[in-house]
Amino acid sequence: MANNLVPYFYDGQIRRFMLQIARAFSNFQCEYGKDQEGNPILVRIPCMYGNASRQAADIIAKNTQNNLPAAPQITFYISAVKYARDRVQDPTFTGKIAVRQRTYDEVTNTYERTQGNAFIVERMMPVPYDITVNVDFWTSNEQQKQSIFEQIGTLFNPAIEIQSTDNYIDWTSLTTLEQTDLQWSSRTVPVGQGNPIDIMTFTLKLPVWISPPVKVTKYGVIHKIITNIFDESGDANNALTGDDILAGTRAVITPMGYQILLLEGQIQCLRSNVPHQPPNVELNDPVEDETSTLLWHNVIDLYGALRNGISQIRIQNHDLETEIVGTVAYHPSDDRVLLFSADADTLPPNTLQPISAVINPQRSGPGSGLPLASPGQRYLLTDNIGSKNNTDPAPAWTENGVALIAAADDIIEYDGQRWFISFDASEVQPGQQIEFVTNLKTKVQYKFDIELGWIKSYEGFYRGGDWSIVL
Repeated sequence: MANNLVPYFYDGQIRRFMLQIARAFSNFQCEYGKDQEGNPILVRIPCMYGNASRQAADIIAKNTQNNLPAAPQITFYISAVKYARDRVQDPTFTGKIAVRQRTYDEVTNTYERTQGNAFIVERMMPVPYDITVNVDFWTSNEQQKQSIFEQIGTLFNPAIEIQSTDNYIDWTSLTTLEQTDLQWSSRTVPVGQGNPIDIMTFTLKLPVWISPPVKVTKYGVIHKIITNIFDESGDANNALTGDDILAGTRAVITPMGYQILLLEGQIQCLRSNVPHQPPNVELNDPVEDETSTLLWHNVIDLYGALRNGISQIRIQNHDLETEIVGTVAYHPSDDRVLLFSADADTLPPNTLQPISAVINPQRSGPGSGLPLASPGQRYLLTDNIGSKNNTDPAPAWTENGVALIAAADDIIEYDGQRWFISFDASEVQPGQQIEFVTNLKTKVQYKFDIELGWIKSYEGFYRGGDWSIVL
């Protein structure tokens, strides 16, 4: 019983190579006597695959065993297939190639200048094999054999190339046909009473790659392509006179030069004349919601259609020279707001272990507004705690007689015996690596700025040119 869950795959890969071998040994001629004027009569030597099916062999032999094979003729067949261990490469490798077609007009049977379908082809590593092919040359006399040998013997010096397909994305189509052995005659001396047909045999080596099925993915429909009118810094004046906007160059698109405010997963569109704020939101002072009359439908409809959960907004992360990418969707009740869901893979990677919470150590402590101290607890401080001249340390932050002395923006940690400073903000020097940390309680990521202290890593205001829409 056939299993419908197992797909059947046969691409005729070996058969295509055999067809190319047949073409390589076709159209040779030999002399078959002379005409009345003494000119040689040239006869084309037929070439066929030697391992014929039983039915085809019976038809050729006219359904009798008394019919002798005709000569001259060329036959070939596969005598051995061997796994090529010396050509094995990474078996887990997958090669991807993008293919873009031109639009085909079925009415005029011509290709137009516009782009048609686009695909991604994923090709898995093929398996190497060495195929041994025997080519037999059937001749009725020695002169025929010598005539054929002089025509074919010079081809393998040292090998000839054959190609199974003309598909340019088929990385297994090209191979070589190399001669490894030659048997001049099948006869023995003395010949004996019979007179068998003399057969000369070429032994050829054919290295091939057997490919598994490829995965073809079709691109989705591109609703609209928007041309950039701003340069890399968001300046329209320089962009209009610049000569670096070439066809096919990816551009940063900012509709109307608008700014955006990203806060707590919501994006609001602000006019370009709104005074620019710092690009990030401070730790303790969240930016208040700006009053704006801009509606996202009015902005986006100028360029195309927004598809909820598919369209993207991309934000320039100047700290790491990367982009923060997230999908967007219309707010169900407020058209001034887009809901933003950031792709975690595009967020800055954390450089410090996550913190348990952001706290003011002068207002709360372990057992007083916070859980009792336990190993692994980490807190980001918004105010100082203790000092070298403090003769009356805070009991909540004193463990085993050791008083905690830390400053605002420090990260403290409890090791089971005492509190200690895990990150000392006062030791950070200009030009050092930017530190990122995530608050486990709120899932908000912060970064440390040597001038501003800890601020949210990517939420805040972004000017025109620092963000773009992908519909």
